[in-house]
Amino acid sequence: MNKITALVCGTVLTVVSATAMAANAEAGKEKAKACAACHGADGNSASADFPKLAGQQADYIVKSLQGYKSGTRKNPIMAPMGTNLSQRDIEDLAAYFSSQQGLVTFK
Repeated sequence: MNKITALVCGTVLTVVSATAMAANAEAGKEKAKACAACHGADGNSASADFPKLAGQQADYIVKSLQGYKSGTRKNPIMAPMGTNLSQRDIEDLAAYFSSQQGLVTFK
């Protein structure tokens, strides 16, 4: 009985921890205000000079931001922005931008 109780408790704690650690798109929306000048408020940049983030895969955004943070991805504008992001910030931003509708523009 003790082994079963321990197993159940361990499983519940794992699920609760994973849920608590899950990325938060609402928090990402708030954090994305710093990104809006270049990438647009919802991640749909109005300029071809800045990539559209809306609708991108979350794991791509995470990997990109982690690259800017670590210095393995080079960009003079993004490097200082990425340096100050925590892993939670990165995940929240990725959750927000990936949940936005990407707009297609034609020229």
